[in-house]
Amino acid sequence: MKQHDQVFRFLVENTPIRGQLISLDASWQKCRERSDASPEAKTLLGQALSAVALLASTLKMNGHLTLQIRGQGPLHLLVAQATSNRTLRGLVRQSGPLDDSPQTLQQVFGADQIIITIDSGNGHRHQGIVGLTGNSLTDALQAYFEQSEQLPTRLWLACSETSASGLLLQKLPGQEEDLDSWNHLTHLASTITDQELLQLDAAEILHRLFHEESIRLYESEPLRFDCSCSRERSLTMIKSLGRDEAMEILQEQGKIDISCEFCNAQYHFDLIDIE
Repeated sequence: MKQHDQVFRFLVENTPIRGQLISLDASWQKCRERSDASPEAKTLLGQALSAVALLASTLKMNGHLTLQIRGQGPLHLLVAQATSNRTLRGLVRQSGPLDDSPQTLQQVFGADQIIITIDSGNGHRHQGIVGLTGNSLTDALQAYFEQSEQLPTRLWLACSETSASGLLLQKLPGQEEDLDSWNHLTHLASTITDQELLQLDAAEILHRLFHEESIRLYESEPLRFDCSCSRERSLTMIKSLGRDEAMEILQEQGKIDISCEFCNAQYHFDLIDIE
């Protein structure tokens, strides 16, 4: 039986290659139900959440990894974030209908770059910015890995209304390159179908793809949707405006309302709160 909202790590024995499988179910639903975007836009969001969860799990950090695409197209914003605590959140914003004909990501977003930010939680931030290429998020991320001097990495992403899933293969850091093994394993992995990624459990997928290899599968780790917003953080944001501006808003509107873009939580503040 498929295990839900889990990330699985595995090693391909006798090769310098590791991998991960991910299934987002309830966590994906919580993100999905908060969006009023089109099904196509939600699919991109699900794929982005799977991607950041997979990538964050390969890093030693006590922070978060964020993927962002911002532009002027029908989809003008996509943000997906995963933390070292195995939490996820994301959003997609749509300002117009998507064309029925095939479009590149540049046309869909009206943007020419994808930004991936790694915040290690100790004051250090690394930001990678590369061109937004291809027709799919997988294409764009593949270009990111090829251009940003990361470890050789391949991703396969799938998304439905009920689940978002992904597979990652990556060269182990500090190991000598083995192109024969890399080419062989990525060729096998490329035979995976979206339906298999979404419906099969980790053991079935690994057997289906790599039954002739020796695979070491580790215990899974749970994933969940979570948002870092709070009433206290919202008050801090208001305080940063300064007393005069906060009072001006209160005078015009009678209260200050703050809505979290990620989880739709609503925070309301009156004169007593602001004082």
